[in-house]
Amino acid sequence: MFNSFKMNTRLAAVALGALALGTAAFSTSAAAAPLPLFPFFMTPPTEAAPPPVAAAPSQDEGTVVEMPARLKRQVVSYPTREASGTIIIDTPNTYLYYVLGNGQAIRYGIGVGREGFTWSGTQTITKKAEWPDWTPPPEMIARQPYLPRHMAGGPGNPLGARAMYLGGTVYRIHGTNAPETIGTHVSSGCLRLTNEDVSDLYSRVNVGTKVIVKPMTDRRADLGTTIR
Repeated sequence: MFNSFKMNTRLAAVALGALALGTAAFSTSAAAAPLPLFPFFMTPPTEAAPPPVAAAPSQDEGTVVEMPARLKRQVVSYPTREASGTIIIDTPNTYLYYVLGNGQAIRYGIGVGREGFTWSGTQTITKKAEWPDWTPPPEMIARQPYLPRHMAGGPGNPLGARAMYLGGTVYRIHGTNAPETIGTHVSSGCLRLTNEDVSDLYSRVNVGTKVIVKPMTDRRADLGTTIR
């Protein structure tokens, strides 16, 4: 009986020791990994990853547009009775001639009015402006109501680097930031040159310069033969 008592005591001690070890192990594990805040049958919410930032569209700044040879500024043979300093707009062939005299002229490639917006007649330059502001006329806003009511001059302005205003009309000879439109019928009646060409022309003309705009029906072949 005594031996049985000793054995039971020993077994109790072993059990108590195991219980103590288990409690210690549980405590250590709990300290290392705290219990989750959500019950075991619920999945804690995951934080959504931020949406990827869209890359800004690349812009080919400084892209050079190669002009066709016929549209590049050049001195040509151009017999005319008009006085030197006169500007002649060859609408069908998309050329502007600046008469030099002695049967010569400087020929510039231009963009002209699209179908239904060409015009003809004789005007004079009544105003010159560098990097002009742009205020679309009411007629243009009525056709394109999304246009700005006013835009300050600068590289983004559709009038480009220079403008020469024609009489009391809404038309101008001006530059463009879209040189690929030179040689096309694209505008609402204005006559556009590259910014480089309009700056060259601007330096040659004065207020009062005569401007002759030929009609689209005047489809004679171009008379200008390149001199240099």
